Amino acid sequence: MAFGVSGCTSISYYAQSLEGHVQIMAARKNVGKLIRDPSTPQALRSKLTSASAIRRFATDELSLPDNSSYRSYVDIHRDAVTWAVFAAPQFSLTPRTWCFPVFGCVPYRGYFSRKSATESAVELQRQGLDVFVTGITAYSTLGWSSDPLLSTMLRQDDTYLASLIFHELAHQRLYVNGDSAFNEAFAVAVETTGTRKWLRAAGDRAGLRRYEAARKRSADFLGLVAKAREELAQVYGSPRTPQQMAAAKAATINRLRMRYRQMRDRRWAGYRGYDAWFNQPINNAKLAATSVYGEQVPVFLRLFDLCGGDYPRFYEAVRRIADKPSPGGALKAMESCD
Repeated sequence: MAFGVSGCTSISYYAQSLEGHVQIMAARKNVGKLIRDPSTPQALRSKLTSASAIRRFATDELSLPDNSSYRSYVDIHRDAVTWAVFAAPQFSLTPRTWCFPVFGCVPYRGYFSRKSATESAVELQRQGLDVFVTGITAYSTLGWSSDPLLSTMLRQDDTYLASLIFHELAHQRLYVNGDSAFNEAFAVAVETTGTRKWLRAAGDRAGLRRYEAARKRSADFLGLVAKAREELAQVYGSPRTPQQMAAAKAATINRLRMRYRQMRDRRWAGYRGYDAWFNQPINNAKLAATSVYGEQVPVFLRLFDLCGGDYPRFYEAVRRIADKPSPGGALKAMESCD
């Protein structure tokens, strides 16, 4: 594939991507065999048993692809499977994009090596760009290969695991080349409704309450980011000098941090789960990366309700929208499922 690709993306980048993916694929172990193997640690066996039940639920109840993905397991022996590098101009919220075979154009580059991701980030910073690097827990090949469960996916509770599996399988169900915001919001909508349905089916009322509280905090957080982006858009669109723009940008980010602290200490009763995000540098690339995953989610959830919570009807409606010249605009204009 690398030698068949033209453009500014180097062959070495495709080589590291292919090598990293092939190494993971070669290390896969069948989940069923691991569960039955008496030498498998009990903690891992328990997690894999839950993952198997979640995988069946995804197909049976959410109409997600019934294939070999997430029926094997790989311990990758690191904190993230890949690292994503986002970049944006110093005075713009429009992220830089890179184009790839199969996936189309996306607002990031993924690396299987933290060192390579850091080197890429340094080079982009030399070009005067804002840069953000983040570790990724799971990734999807859109059904081109049998994606395995990864050790990074099992480090939190079963609710988190379910949300990841539903999200990644949603990408296999529908993917629009070159529209990351549409794709991610669709996957988050499937993840959200699917996790709620899974918790209700399990009769886990306490888990559902925790999940809904987390979703509310996520919506609050995205609202803070959206407000900051609106303020920065006004700054960047104004006739200011670069020095004045930089000062206004810094002031806007400081206000974002202040609003977060107020929300954390009052509305969230001191919940500090987002402290790490705010304690690290905030720039245009980081704000752009965050918005990719959240801005269109409410309209997808609204469409899901219009479809009566019927997953096949919902997927078909989304597919029709995806075929339109402006999917995002068509999605907002939908008044019925049909």
